[in-house]
Amino acid sequence: MAGKPILHYFDGRGRMENIRWLLAAAGVEFEERFMKTREDLEKVRKDGSLMFQQVPMVEIDGMKLVQTRAILNYIAAKYNLYGKDIKERALIDMYSEGMADLNEMVLVYPYLPSSDKGGRLTQIKEKSRNRYFPAFEKVLKSHGQDYLVGNRLSKADVLLTELLYNVEELDSTVLANFPLLKALRTRVSNLPTVKKFLQPGSQRKPLENEESVEAVKKIFS
Repeated sequence: MAGKPILHYFDGRGRMENIRWLLAAAGVEFEERFMKTREDLEKVRKDGSLMFQQVPMVEIDGMKLVQTRAILNYIAAKYNLYGKDIKERALIDMYSEGMADLNEMVLVYPYLPSSDKGGRLTQIKEKSRNRYFPAFEKVLKSHGQDYLVGNRLSKADVLLTELLYNVEELDSTVLANFPLLKALRTRVSNLPTVKKFLQPGSQRKPLENEESVEAVKKIFS
């Protein structure tokens, strides 16, 4: 029997949080090995585990996978979160790539200089309300189903739910005009596996604060 996946990253959201969410939604227990110093990162680089010298890296099924989207796609395919055919997979990928554009803005926000945060927050709010969230609301309205693709849970639903939570942390009223997105978030959040992940004490990571940002900078500087 294969062991649990092992996630190699720092103790924070970053690019690993998508992966944590997807594994949790699939009901897969995983271990985490945190890098706390520059030396920890260099050790993994030197032992040949990082193909492109970058984390995140996930040990799963005898492989050491890098590149976030490749990892997500493998997990989605392995745990039946990737649609029933190639057309559904194309839609799931298209939606996920759109989310990734907004997620990137949210992901780097805590690491920006204070002087840049105001402008970035305005950008996040504007793009969430006027570009990305209307697009996903329209998808749900167009077919009237519970999930984005094929009326069953997929990678796209999980990543969108995570994104909705993360943007709402920065803009508490962002979902006011998106009832179908609010309903999707509630639906996904009430799935037993996700509900467990949302409880205090889980492996879900909190929004980065100044202290955690400085700790991460020391690893990668």
